[in-house]
Amino acid sequence: MKDGRRSGQLGSTASHHRSPVAPYMAVGLSTVVHGIGERKHIERNLQIVEDAIHAAVSIIGINMPVKLIALAEGALTGFTDEIFDIPHVTAARELFIDIPGPETERLGQLAHHYETYIVAQCKARWTEVIPDRFFNVLFVLSPQGEVVHRAAKNHIWCRERSCTPHDVYDRWVELFGDGVDAFYPVLRTEDIGNLGTICCSDGEYPEAVRALAFNGAEVIYRPSEAVPMTQSGSELGGTWLLQNRAHAHFNNVYMVCPNVGPVFVHPAMQYPYDIAGGNSHIVDYQGNVIGHAVSGYNSFVAGIVDIEALRNFRTMNLNSNWMKDLRTEVFRRMYEEPIHPANLWLDCEPANHAEVDEVYRANIRKLVDRGSYTLPAGSFPGVRYIPPGDPRETDWQVVRKLWTDPNPV
Repeated sequence: MKDGRRSGQLGSTASHHRSPVAPYMAVGLSTVVHGIGERKHIERNLQIVEDAIHAAVSIIGINMPVKLIALAEGALTGFTDEIFDIPHVTAARELFIDIPGPETERLGQLAHHYETYIVAQCKARWTEVIPDRFFNVLFVLSPQGEVVHRAAKNHIWCRERSCTPHDVYDRWVELFGDGVDAFYPVLRTEDIGNLGTICCSDGEYPEAVRALAFNGAEVIYRPSEAVPMTQSGSELGGTWLLQNRAHAHFNNVYMVCPNVGPVFVHPAMQYPYDIAGGNSHIVDYQGNVIGHAVSGYNSFVAGIVDIEALRNFRTMNLNSNWMKDLRTEVFRRMYEEPIHPANLWLDCEPANHAEVDEVYRANIRKLVDRGSYTLPAGSFPGVRYIPPGDPRETDWQVVRKLWTDPNPV
C-alpha cells in the first residue's frame, strides 16, 4: 500500500514525460448514514454508498468520464464515538477499520469496475504509528482497486475523539519526518492531476490548503461540515462554502467538498437528522462554484475538472497566481511559539470531552497572555460539555444495547 507521500507518486509531473490530462468529471456523494455500534455495522452504509456510486456513474457519466468519486466524512460510520463520548481505546478496538481492509477492498472493487479514483474518509487504526488509537483517515483507491494514498486529519473540532499526528508528534516525526509532506501528502497521478486530502475542521485553517498547494496539490478533497457553519449568513453553504471558495482562489486549486447526509444516530431513531445541512459543492481554481447540491439526502454534486487549464493559469499568470510572490520570510517567526500542546496522547489514552475542553480553555488563556486575544469588559460562562441525558443512561455500556436490542424503540 502506498500512502501518497513522495514514495507514493503514480507518475512524473515533468511536462516532457507526460501526456495532457483530459478534462474529467468529479462527483461528490451525500448519503444517508446509519451510526454504527460495531465495525460490522459499516456494511449497511457501504451498501448505500455502492448504490450511490452505481447511480452517479450511470447518470453523470453520460456528460463526461467520471474519474474521481468523493465520499463524505462519516459516510461509512456516522459519528457514534463523538456523540456518545465513547472511550477512545474502546472505539479504536470495536468500531473502526484498518486500511487496507475489507471496507477498502469493497470500495476498490467499485473503483476498478468504473475505472475511477475513489477518495473517502473513515476513522481507522494506524497500528504502525501507535496501537490502541484511531485517526481520522483520508484515503484514495486507484482505478486498479489499490489504496494509493493515506493521510490523517490534523485538526479536529472540540467534540471529536480522533487522535491526530500532532497528538503523537514525536512518534509521527520518527516515522515520517517533520516536513510538510509528512503531514500533508499529495498523490501525484498522470490522469487526474495531483490530489490532496483534508477533512472538515482541517479546512478551518488556511495553512492546511496552503501546505497542500506548496506540496503540489491541484485538486483538494475536503468532505463535510456541520450546522451552523453550512448555513450561517445569507448565502447557501454558509462559511463552509465561503472558506472553500477562498481556499480555491488563494491557492489556485479545485475543491471537492461533499457533505454528509442525514444521520440515524442510533437504531432507535425513527427518522434521520440532518446535522450537516447539505450544500455539497465543487469549486474551480479561481474560486467559482461549478457544482452545488442543496440537498444532502442521497444526492450528488458534480463538476468538470480541467487540470491543463489550471496548470496554464498557474504558469502563464503574473497576478492572481498568488503563491508565486509569497514573502515567506516575513511569516517565519509567527509559528515558532506553540499554541496547542503536542504529544497529548502519546503516553496516555485520549481524554473525554469535558477534560479536553480544559485544553482548549488553556489555549485561549495562552493567546490572551500573548496579546493575541483581548479579554472583553465583562466575563460570562462559556461553552461546556453537557451529556445528552442522565450519565448513567448515556454511558456507552448502556447505549450500545441500542444496537443489540431487537426492539430498541
